[in-house]
Amino acid sequence: MNDVSQFSGIDDVLLHSLMDRVSSFGDTGDGGVDRPVLTDEHKAARDWFCGELRKRGYDVLVDDIGNLFGRIDLAGPEAPLIMIGSHLDSQPKGGRFDGAYGVVAGLAAVETWRAQAKAEGVTPTCNYVIADWMNEEGARFQPSLLGSSVYAGTLTRDFALQRRDRDGKTVESELIRTGYMGTDTAPKPGCYLEVHIEGDSKMETAGARIAPFVRHWGALKIRIEITGKQNHTGPTPMEERRDAVLGAAYIIAKVREIADTSSDTLYTSVARVDISPNSPNIVPGSAVLFAELRAPEPDMLAWAEGELRDALPVLARKAAVDAEILAIDRRPAGKFDPRLIALSQAAADHFGYAKMQLDTIAGHDAVAVNAVLPAIVIAVPSVNGVIHRHDEYTSPEDLTAGGDVLFDMIRRIDLAGGSLDEAAGAI
Repeated sequence: MNDVSQFSGIDDVLLHSLMDRVSSFGDTGDGGVDRPVLTDEHKAARDWFCGELRKRGYDVLVDDIGNLFGRIDLAGPEAPLIMIGSHLDSQPKGGRFDGAYGVVAGLAAVETWRAQAKAEGVTPTCNYVIADWMNEEGARFQPSLLGSSVYAGTLTRDFALQRRDRDGKTVESELIRTGYMGTDTAPKPGCYLEVHIEGDSKMETAGARIAPFVRHWGALKIRIEITGKQNHTGPTPMEERRDAVLGAAYIIAKVREIADTSSDTLYTSVARVDISPNSPNIVPGSAVLFAELRAPEPDMLAWAEGELRDALPVLARKAAVDAEILAIDRRPAGKFDPRLIALSQAAADHFGYAKMQLDTIAGHDAVAVNAVLPAIVIAVPSVNGVIHRHDEYTSPEDLTAGGDVLFDMIRRIDLAGGSLDEAAGAI
């Protein structure tokens, strides 16, 4: 194997220029972006990124669920393929680093390796593909990780295409409208790398610059419909009211209580409530809750689901309403590839970056992809642990550090002929 120590880090000028440009799409004027999936702002960001790929010689591919790929062959059609990426869609009024950083860092890392290999007379042994997954966030269409889950085969394309937003628009209709209903065959790489902001303060507190995620927590995303009886908020006697929001309130409190009384680690939330007809003068006739249960262990998720199921009829009777679970989207817990973890740590050591290991509680496209090929998420710090908010921030120095590690991992794998075993074994 060639000596990897002769090469420097990522082209940070390219990285930061791409980061600044992608942040202009859906710019909210207060440091954040508003770029939910398949909106005009998201389409504009994707169109720009396609242009960046094409002008550098990448083939742009779009599969039939709207995942976007930029592929470049540096080593011939039969060479191993390495995929790097994340997502360009954002939360409503979210941050500009979540997702987009991983996409542009992937392009900057491959371009840096391409240039430095040429300068050093090294012939690449691998080809590369940059991925922008469709609907990682799950803000407009549920569930999250939609495009990567279809890619991995854990969700069907038909299921994904029929997901609807609040206005009744489907994924299928919006893919067609934005021009991202593709027909290309999705690339099949040997591994997948993703760099991401942490979204917590553990790294900042510990003084770490790099943290590979070792495990990903499991999650249940549960939609619960509460059905009452629409009526006037004035003359309707209190004892005759069947208030769907009152029933929803009891259930929301129970979801929190389940976390507070669990015997082990469990995070819960109800972050969205759709109320009908949502008028201040009407006793609401229905409400739909979007509840989440997250835990690192399957037994804890099973216990929490059982507690919620047992409580629903009791809480519904208390409010004189009906409650029904409409759907549960299940994301199993798992572990990321140990060879990629080792490579990320070796890369951090190479640059002298303080490191630690973490679990990821949030979902990432790498979680879905991890079901079918070796995958990893490498985190860099979030200032004050902020994510999914306009003031989400990661310093330029930490963005560069994550890019350095990503670049170094690509280089090590390439110099090992695409073999993760050989690359990890050479550490």
